[in-house]
Amino acid sequence: MRKLLRKRRSRYSGIIWLVLLAAILAMLGSKCFWRVFYPLPFKELIFSQAEKNNIDPYLVAAIIKTESNFVPTAESPMGAKGIMQIMPETGAWAAEKMKLREFKPDDLYDPEINIKIGAWYISDLTNEFKGNKMVVVAAYNGGRGNVREWLEQGIWTGEHAGVDQIPFTETREYVKKVLRNYSWYRYLYQEDA
Repeated sequence: MRKLLRKRRSRYSGIIWLVLLAAILAMLGSKCFWRVFYPLPFKELIFSQAEKNNIDPYLVAAIIKTESNFVPTAESPMGAKGIMQIMPETGAWAAEKMKLREFKPDDLYDPEINIKIGAWYISDLTNEFKGNKMVVVAAYNGGRGNVREWLEQGIWTGEHAGVDQIPFTETREYVKKVLRNYSWYRYLYQEDA
């Protein structure tokens, strides 16, 4: 009798494990599950500013995810502020170009202002670097002057295959992370747009 009970218990535990495995696999295949890890708060603001600046909203979302994980009060040790981690000097320069009146560095903690400036800046970089997303992302992090120099001197090709040529480790890893996040955001949200 004990042998029979052990055998049944063993068979049932095998079935339970199979059901559990199937449930886990189904969950991992669900976009709803992955959206927990790749949220899209401020979606309307991101999409409206992306459209206004003729840029990809998923790139904006990927940069925000990488920069601050959507935390409006984020501040870097270097002093970059807000959801898109904009340096106050860059914010002031962009605000002047955009004709935003009475800009103050603490305005960068306001997601609306931060995303407005960040989207404009991405658009400006996109125009300068002829739409090359990889180069735009590198310039957003490493500075447009540095990226221009790397390209002109042949240090970096500006191509995906040459991402390891980027001389700044932080920028190299940043580009990889943003592009990975960009792929996730396109996969998880593109049909919703």
